[in-house]
Amino acid sequence: MNAKAAVYAALAIVGAIWTWYFNLQAMNAELGAGAFFTMGFVNPVSSSLTADLTVACLAFLAWMPFEARRLQMRNWWIYLVLTFLIAFACSFPLFLFMRERKLLSQESI
Repeated sequence: MNAKAAVYAALAIVGAIWTWYFNLQAMNAELGAGAFFTMGFVNPVSSSLTADLTVACLAFLAWMPFEARRLQMRNWWIYLVLTFLIAFACSFPLFLFMRERKLLSQESI
């Protein structure tokens, strides 16, 4: 594993843990999915961050299947599922980690 892959792996782990720390707080407060998303727009700062995250996530979801197919990565749909079950902050760096591993394996052939 190279340094870039290690950074992606570390970011995937941090992305899962850090986001779920707050997700668990929301679950303890018994917030529904609608309230969870609506609370992302309670002030201009949170609205900017929520809009930024939403657009970045949509760009990832549009690009990722094509990139995965181009590189012949199997089970690419798992990253789509992880985006909604865990967090974009986990699925995106995890995809980049697996993509980096695929690129490294293709170089060694």
